[in-house]
Amino acid sequence: MTKQQSSPKEKEVKSYQYDAIIIGTGPGGEGAAMNLSKSQQRVAVIERQQAVGGGCVHWGTIPSKALRHSVSRLIEYKANPLYRFTEKPQRHTFQDILNHASTVISKQSNLRSSFYDRNRIHLYQGDASFIDAHTIKVQHDDGSQEVLTAQTIVIATGSRPYRPPEVDFTHSRVYDSDTILSLKHNPQRVIIYGAGVIGCEYASIFKGLGAKVDLINTRDRLLAFMDAEISDALSYHFWNSGIVIRHNEEFATVEGRDDGVILHLKSGKRVKADCILFANGRTGNTNDLNLAAVGLKADGRGQLKVNGNYQTDIDNIYAVGDVIGYPSLASAAFDQGRIAAHAIVQGDSADKLIIDIPAGIYTIPEMSSVGKTEQELTVAKIPYEVGRAQFKHLARAQITGTEVGSLKLLFHAETKELLGVHCFGERASEIVHIGQAIMEQKGAGNNVEYFVNTTFNYPTMAEAYRVAALNGLNRLCD
Repeated sequence: MTKQQSSPKEKEVKSYQYDAIIIGTGPGGEGAAMNLSKSQQRVAVIERQQAVGGGCVHWGTIPSKALRHSVSRLIEYKANPLYRFTEKPQRHTFQDILNHASTVISKQSNLRSSFYDRNRIHLYQGDASFIDAHTIKVQHDDGSQEVLTAQTIVIATGSRPYRPPEVDFTHSRVYDSDTILSLKHNPQRVIIYGAGVIGCEYASIFKGLGAKVDLINTRDRLLAFMDAEISDALSYHFWNSGIVIRHNEEFATVEGRDDGVILHLKSGKRVKADCILFANGRTGNTNDLNLAAVGLKADGRGQLKVNGNYQTDIDNIYAVGDVIGYPSLASAAFDQGRIAAHAIVQGDSADKLIIDIPAGIYTIPEMSSVGKTEQELTVAKIPYEVGRAQFKHLARAQITGTEVGSLKLLFHAETKELLGVHCFGERASEIVHIGQAIMEQKGAGNNVEYFVNTTFNYPTMAEAYRVAALNGLNRLCD
């Protein structure tokens, strides 16, 4: 899809209050706003919530990772032999770890708010909707309204949990990934419907707190987009920790009771728990924008179609972040906002989102990957070899007691070009970036032998790269 940019002459025909208005202050909106401001654009942002940061800061990425960190440290504490003989075993509730998450959320929101102040970006609080392609109405909480105009509009409204109409989310025991943060009771048994990234992360959290967890997967394996060995490792770890995984299941009804819920599955099974977390997909936040006023239409999941510059079908309206769908990552959304800002200012952007976007899944233990999987390389008939390093053999992992996990390197059998990095274990989302940096090198710079010829700090988890590289190179045929 290619759009004709407005010429400078056309821009001078009308006078607008702002050069650009950004709707939403999540990572995508922030990326666009900051880069436009640094390009000397007059910028305004509109945020419907009381504080900036979007779903990323307040309900999604930051809260869930803060919760996960607290639970992970609790698990390490219980497993540490130094504390094994304490008189009173430590046990925390969901509300206990929410206190830590709330502190992090506040710090993040305040920090991001300072960015807007520092860059002289005008912030409006209220609900935004289109009047026309250059005019936005802001509906404030007190009932008053304000009208803003701009040459360019960027939609960065994010997404919300998908809510099937047949499920009563007003029931006190039925939650989605937003409302779970308001959980008041301490469930002993939890049903999680949907075994995607969010479902698997919360399964780890609740299991780490000592709850019994039933994880309902609508597919035949967990996280099928990951390398099969890595997702199998998570499945085994879940099974070994006591999480019950039910594959290829779909819900028929959710029966809410005063003291819990019963999930009725289409297979005829019934599962009872204190509460249910429904985590099966997300929907773009476009329903309240009055898109019809500008001739835009979202798809069935509330998402907008854009071109390589994140331009919609209307040439002065752009969209970034979850509202355009894949990859629906906070890290990618910020880059999308940055690239869109360049396109708005320059008429086109030479920058493009990288092809190999790293995936970080904050289960306990973590999973992370970048590049191709074994399955993809096999289908493409690319000759590759595998190098592995088990964390239990690393001195740093033995010291920290985080011996569960491994690093897996995939590289071309002839050129030795690194093709994929897959990691399962504590700090996997950090470890994977070392391999990503080598994969991004051009030509001979991308070579698995780098890890053999480079001296790493010892003891570190980074040493896994040297071990895995040697393991893989030793497999090559002369």
